[in-house]
Amino acid sequence: MAGKTSVPAGAHDAVLRTSATGEDHGERVSGYDFNHGLDLQALLRSMHTTGFQASHLGQAVEEVNRMLDWRLSDEPIMETTSDEQKDLAFRKTVKCKIFLGCTSNIISSGVRETIRFLLEHHMVDVLVTTAGGVEEDLIKCLAPTFMGSFSMEGTQLRAKGLNRIGNLLVPNANYCKFEDWVFPILDQLVAEQKEQVQNQFWYLKWANIHQVHMHQPDFWNLVLVGIGYSVDPIKNDCATRQGNQPP
Repeated sequence: MAGKTSVPAGAHDAVLRTSATGEDHGERVSGYDFNHGLDLQALLRSMHTTGFQASHLGQAVEEVNRMLDWRLSDEPIMETTSDEQKDLAFRKTVKCKIFLGCTSNIISSGVRETIRFLLEHHMVDVLVTTAGGVEEDLIKCLAPTFMGSFSMEGTQLRAKGLNRIGNLLVPNANYCKFEDWVFPILDQLVAEQKEQVQNQFWYLKWANIHQVHMHQPDFWNLVLVGIGYSVDPIKNDCATRQGNQPP
């Protein structure tokens, strides 16, 4: 027929191909309907079918629930299973051992309160963190951290005695309060070390005699490495910055 155009075969195959049923590949996309009111549990469940990063959150929620719900009774009894572990009543009491890992910046943020809640209510069995994670928790017990922004200029903040962790601000005074708290502990450790370093086969004795600086990276981190490196100069400098006379 005059004027009739045909669809190129490639376009026809790509655009007009008969589609498969979507249900064969996954669940239907559906977000939370706030007309039903605010139901936190239903909102979290809806993350799974919301799409994009929300689905990743939904998968994480499901994985956490799977850990909380798991019991040893869910697993088959093996030939090597002990008689005690074959008992059904016993198997129903054995729960999943939950490990929680976090870095120091997580403790610097407000997620610290969530972690505190989980530990307070014994919702995790093992906490894995860094030395900075312990240190930040102690510092925040002594003084608060404040909100800033990612775009704040570091040199200007430094001139004001402020330290930026992402979009969080930590005044120098916070670290000084931490140092004031930890110095007496370190002074006591040094005094006890000098009393105890007697054994000539103890390598720490010779490191102490020859003033060999030692760093154990798993523990000596961030502020603690500065304090441990030179206790008295930092102590005096901190007292001066706070307007006090060093002892």
